[in-house]
Amino acid sequence: MDRQIQAVIFDMDGVIFDSERLVLSCWEEVGLKYGFQGIQEVFLPCIGTNAVKTKEIVLDYYGSDFPYEEFKQEASVLFHERTDNIGLPVKKGVRELLDYLKDCAIPTAVASSTRQEAVASELKQAGLYDYFKVVMGGDQLKRSKPEPDIYLMTCDKMGVNPQLAYAIEDSHNGIRASYSAGMRPIMVPDMLPATEEMREKSIVVLENLLMVRDYLKGIHEQGDFT
Repeated sequence: MDRQIQAVIFDMDGVIFDSERLVLSCWEEVGLKYGFQGIQEVFLPCIGTNAVKTKEIVLDYYGSDFPYEEFKQEASVLFHERTDNIGLPVKKGVRELLDYLKDCAIPTAVASSTRQEAVASELKQAGLYDYFKVVMGGDQLKRSKPEPDIYLMTCDKMGVNPQLAYAIEDSHNGIRASYSAGMRPIMVPDMLPATEEMREKSIVVLENLLMVRDYLKGIHEQGDFT
């Protein structure tokens, strides 16, 4: 049966998991230890990008002699100390939205800038992995968000038309990526506010995933995809 909503594709960090604040706190703790200034200022542009792009942003800010690999490793150790046993906190409305889409037989996927192995592990630990038809990590392709590659590849793997698929994003880079892919971006802001650019590129800006569920429910049940 043809469906006007062919798929819903989720970003992970900041959308499914309340993880970005935790990452920032780890960065800040390591930064304080070594006296690095401006950690939050450099962290925010990294949101939504993959590891390669993040390194590029950090080195551009601090200079090529910044000990990035050591900094990244220490922050990673802190992060795993805080999450390995209890997992990441799940954002409000995640399970309700996924259950609704499953009940409607609308396929879902994850298109995250985080490494594929970590994405799969974190989703499995939260009991969410089996909801998704496709799970894509940022290390599976060369170009990071804000380029559209990860969304185009995910849609291709799902066999869906990007123009008939929704992307749920919290970051500016993610909205830019899904918009460039020709999708219908929904922004659910987390650490970054919805700027004028984000409102122009998003079909709607909503506070949480329960509101996303209700929004998509209205479209699906009314058959109004315009």
